[in-house]
Amino acid sequence: MSTQTARGLATGQTDEERIERYLNLNPDFFERHQPLLSRMRLPHMRTGSTVSLVERQVEVLREQKSDSDKRLAEFVSVARANDQLADKIHRFTRRLLRASDARIALTSLEASLREDFDAFHSVLVLTGSIPSLKGDYEPFLRKLPADDANIRSFEALLNTGKPRCGQVRDSQRDFLFGPEAASIGSVALVPLNDSKGENGSIGLLALGSAERERFHPGMSTDFLKRMGELITDALSRP
Repeated sequence: MSTQTARGLATGQTDEERIERYLNLNPDFFERHQPLLSRMRLPHMRTGSTVSLVERQVEVLREQKSDSDKRLAEFVSVARANDQLADKIHRFTRRLLRASDARIALTSLEASLREDFDAFHSVLVLTGSIPSLKGDYEPFLRKLPADDANIRSFEALLNTGKPRCGQVRDSQRDFLFGPEAASIGSVALVPLNDSKGENGSIGLLALGSAERERFHPGMSTDFLKRMGELITDALSRP
């Protein structure tokens, strides 16, 4: 066995690799050579001036703690947002469950979107006939025949049965939001499909926002899908 191998220094490596390997195999090296440790100088991470190895280690620990604090703050923020969303979903569900018919469900739906979710630009488009929905509910409700050209422009969305967020065509935005269309920066579209498969699609819910990134293609649509199912069930009551 060579002297290098006995000391933990492998052959065929650069000096830096051999030193790194040796220090890994001898973590107490600087404890046994403390004067050397105090003489070692490294560039400061931000100022560029030189500091001791110990000071550099402290700086690294501070940076790691700062990163950990940021991640923790993000986790707390997400958790709070999820709690708030869960509370809104709970109130929304209770409102629809208390509705004894489609007419009351429609009134409760509009109120919940406005009061619980701050969805002041919302439009419900229904196709076909719901007997208990009599009267004028505009501008929130639009009732159209299934072959209407405006509703047919959303045919791809209705066929997938999946909510979509982001931008829509100018003609679609004008149809949904009328005079307020120019102020709409992003849209969430929620197809209303009968989960039992008896009535197929009964329409869609459109939510608009003045913020361009409020509804974006990368956001989760699980909640919107559940919302659509609750609305469809509530409006399908006799």
